[in-house]
Amino acid sequence: MLGLLSLALRFFRSQLRPLPVPTTSYAGRTVIVTGGNGGLGLEAARHFARLGAARVILACRRVDSGEAAKADIEKSLSLPSGSGSPSPSSAGVVVEVWPLDLCSFDSVRAFCRRAEAELSRLDVLLMNAAVLNADCVEMAEGYEVQVTTNVISTFLMVLMLLPLMKRTAAKQNVETVVTVVSSEAHSLTRFAEKDQPRIFECFRPGSNIYERYSTAKLLDVLIVRELAERLDAASPGGTPVVVNTANPGLCRSRLFRDIPSFARFLLAVPMFLIGRTLEQGSRALMAAVAGGRESHGQYVDSGRVDMPSPFVVSQEGKTVQKRVWDELMEILEGIVPGVTANVGQAP
Repeated sequence: MLGLLSLALRFFRSQLRPLPVPTTSYAGRTVIVTGGNGGLGLEAARHFARLGAARVILACRRVDSGEAAKADIEKSLSLPSGSGSPSPSSAGVVVEVWPLDLCSFDSVRAFCRRAEAELSRLDVLLMNAAVLNADCVEMAEGYEVQVTTNVISTFLMVLMLLPLMKRTAAKQNVETVVTVVSSEAHSLTRFAEKDQPRIFECFRPGSNIYERYSTAKLLDVLIVRELAERLDAASPGGTPVVVNTANPGLCRSRLFRDIPSFARFLLAVPMFLIGRTLEQGSRALMAAVAGGRESHGQYVDSGRVDMPSPFVVSQEGKTVQKRVWDELMEILEGIVPGVTANVGQAP
């Protein structure tokens, strides 16, 4: 009971924390935002464009929705294809829409190979796309949709793009950033799968969807922590790629659109009272991206580096973290042979 009260207090304190408007310049930078066609991703992409990024790539499953988001950004910032005159900070920004379906490993491979072929640099990778699905459906790749999308494809994409981000850091003398969007929900899972011999083999259809979403977000936190450690080990002078997780808090997004009506009803009151707008929530993501070395491997909660759940920092959590990493690397090697070597690879 005390644990739940502590969690609730932490949630409300975090939720009421004011988030400043982002001001970090991204002049000349190239940014990829997954799920950039709506919700938090769209608002984050708008901030990147406003702050001068040279290229903002909206990676999304529905290209038509992505084109609508692109037009919305251009209109709101008066970019060349919109109306009016662009502001000095956003002049020259190019917003692009690239197809990406995180439910498909083929789509992830195609996207990353295109990035390697067409991009001369990649400064920011914001892994924002997520699924909270009411129907636990097994994907063709063999895993439940939330784990496929929120974990396996997410880190397949991160590892495939690491060489480009390392080269960017070396050539441009900048830090590049990978931010994976997590959630306070990572604290809520019992994570019963951790006691099984093969954790990922347990992620099949038919289990509780809310538990699965929370577990996926916990896995994101664990994997990012392990990735940060391994990047540091491969670069004794300090890795040029900063990786972190970001919690945007409770936001009035469409993430909950597929959950049962009774659950939406329960969320309605806190959403009305303290739910953040999409723009406010996107500020938390922008703060994580701009967090610098202090945020490397860390959980950035509503714009501040904070402690993740007690399990994550426990000895058991650290042991499970390495098991999860090893299993995931085995899976990713099966999808793209050699991809795991990108972690230790020099620029």
